[in-house]
Amino acid sequence: MKERWREYGISESASHHVYKGRPAYRSRFDEVMKFHEPGLAPAIDGSGAYHITADGLPAYESRYVSTFGYYEGRAAVHSDDGWFHILADGSPLYKERYAWCGNFQEDRCAVRLRGGDYFHIISDGLPAYRGRYRYAGDFKEGYAVVQRDDGKHTHIDASGNLIHGRWFKDLDVFHKRYARACDSEGWHHVDMTGMPLYRERFSNVEPFYNGQARVEGLDGSLSVVNESGLTLLELRSPPQSHFEALSREMVGHWRTQTIHAAVELGVFECLPASDIEVQERTRMHRSVGARLMRALMELEVVWRDVDGLYHPTNRGALLMRSHPISLSDAARHWGRESYQSWSGVVRSLQTGKSAFEKLHGKSFFDWLQDRPCDLRTYHSAMSAYARHDYRDVSDLLELTDHDSILDAGGGAGELVFALLRSCPELEATIMDRAEVVEVAMPPADLAGRCRYVAGDLFEEWPVTSDAVILSRVIHDCPNGDALRILRRAREAIPRGGTLYVIEMVLDEATSRGGLLDLNMLVMTQGAERTEKQFREILAQEGFGLLDVVETSSVSSILRARAL
Repeated sequence: MKERWREYGISESASHHVYKGRPAYRSRFDEVMKFHEPGLAPAIDGSGAYHITADGLPAYESRYVSTFGYYEGRAAVHSDDGWFHILADGSPLYKERYAWCGNFQEDRCAVRLRGGDYFHIISDGLPAYRGRYRYAGDFKEGYAVVQRDDGKHTHIDASGNLIHGRWFKDLDVFHKRYARACDSEGWHHVDMTGMPLYRERFSNVEPFYNGQARVEGLDGSLSVVNESGLTLLELRSPPQSHFEALSREMVGHWRTQTIHAAVELGVFECLPASDIEVQERTRMHRSVGARLMRALMELEVVWRDVDGLYHPTNRGALLMRSHPISLSDAARHWGRESYQSWSGVVRSLQTGKSAFEKLHGKSFFDWLQDRPCDLRTYHSAMSAYARHDYRDVSDLLELTDHDSILDAGGGAGELVFALLRSCPELEATIMDRAEVVEVAMPPADLAGRCRYVAGDLFEEWPVTSDAVILSRVIHDCPNGDALRILRRAREAIPRGGTLYVIEMVLDEATSRGGLLDLNMLVMTQGAERTEKQFREILAQEGFGLLDVVETSSVSSILRARAL
C-alpha cells in the first residue's frame, strides 16, 4: 500500500494524480508533476510550490517559487533568495544559494553561480572539484561534459579531471564507451580517449545502438553506419548526387570571379536599383545587367523585391566599401593576384615553390612594395579580417603583466588597437616594412600609446620587448624563413619574456585548413602547421611552448616562453 504512488499517473488537467483511472486523493492543485522516490511529487497552488505525499498532503511547511522532482533523495527548489536542494523532510541540504541547480545524478549535480559559472557539487553540497566552466552537464557512466569560455567542450570524471584533454565544438556524454562529438567539420563518434572512430563527418549522428547508428550526411543523405563509419544501409539518397556536388566544386572560380566583377564594377554601391539602373551606372554592356544580378542572387548576396529592385543581403552588405568590416578589397585580392597565382598550383606541388613568385619574378611582399595601390588593397583586406577574427583575442591574451608589447609584422595595427582599448595601461609598438609604416596611422584615441617602427623581420630588429606578438606571420614562410624570424624574435625578447604566436593550428585528426595551407604554398611558399610542428620550430630557436588557446575564429594563440 505504501508503494502505490509508483502506479500514479497525472490527470489530463494536471491538477491531481490518478490511480487506476480514479483520483488518488481529494486535493486539487494548479499543477502537479511525477512522483519520485521517496514517494514525493512537486505541486503548486495558491500558497506556492512544494512537495506532496501519496495522499496529496504537504510533505513540509515551506513554500517556494518552484520545485522539482527528487533524485537520489534530493530535490532542487527555487526560492526568492536563490536555488538549492532539500532533503525528503524539507530541510536544506546546504547553506549556499545558486542562480540555478540541476538534479543529482551519480552523486553529482550541476549548479550555476550568480556570475554565470558552472560546476558540480557532491551529495553534501560541497564542490566536487575546484574548476569552473561556462557550462556543465549531468554525469552519466562516471563522466560529464563541460564547456569552457571559448565555447569548446570536453569530458571530465567525477573528480573534475580531464578524461582525454580534447576539446570539441559540441559534445555528448558517453554511451556504451562512445560519445557523439562535433568538430569544425561536423558530427562523428569518439572513443574514451577522445579520438574519432572514423574519418567521415556528418550533419548529425545518433548514439550507437547495438553497434549501429543512424547518421545524416553533410549532403542531406540518411544512412546507418557501424562503429568504423562504414555504411550498412542507405535510408535516404542525397538531394544532390556526388557528380553534381563535385561539378559544383570544380567551378568554384565562377563564384570568385562573379563577386570580384561585381565589386570592381561598383554594383553594391548602386543598390537598391533595378538591373537596368545597375547596368547603366556601372557602364556594363547593354542586356548583361540582368544576367549578372541573377548570378549574384544565386550566390545569395542580393535579393529582388516585388518592384524589381535589387538589395544587398546581410552577406552581400559585407561587399560594400562602407561596411565596417568590408570584404570588397578581399574580393579584389582573391579575384586578381591570388586567382592568377592559383593557375600555377600544379607547378607549386611539383616543386614546393611559390607559383606567385614564378609568375611575377619576385616574392609576394616584394611585389607589393613596388605597387602602392595593390599594397593598400591588400592591407585593407587583411585589416577587415583582423577586425573580425581578433574580436576576442584581447580577452584571451594575458597582457596585464606587461607594460608594453611589440607586434612584429603587425601591418596597419588592427590587433594592437583592440589590445590597447582593452588594456588602458598598455603601450605598443608596431613593426613592419617601411612601405607599410609610412602610410599607417593609429586612431586619434590611441595616438599617444601606439607607435610605428620600420623593420625587416629577417634582420636585427630595431626594438626589444618582454612581450612580442607574431600574428599570421609564420604561416607566410617556409621553415627556413620561419626559423630566421623566430631567431630575431628571441634576440628581441629577454629570458623569461613571452612570445605570442597567433596562427591557425592544424588538427591532425581533421582536414580543416587544408585549402588555406595550399594557398600559402601558392602565394608565399608558406604553410599552416600542427601544434607539434610549432613546438619543434619554437624549440629550435630558444622558446618553450606553454599552451595553445583556441579563439572563436580560425586562429589560435600559441604562448611561448623565451628560454
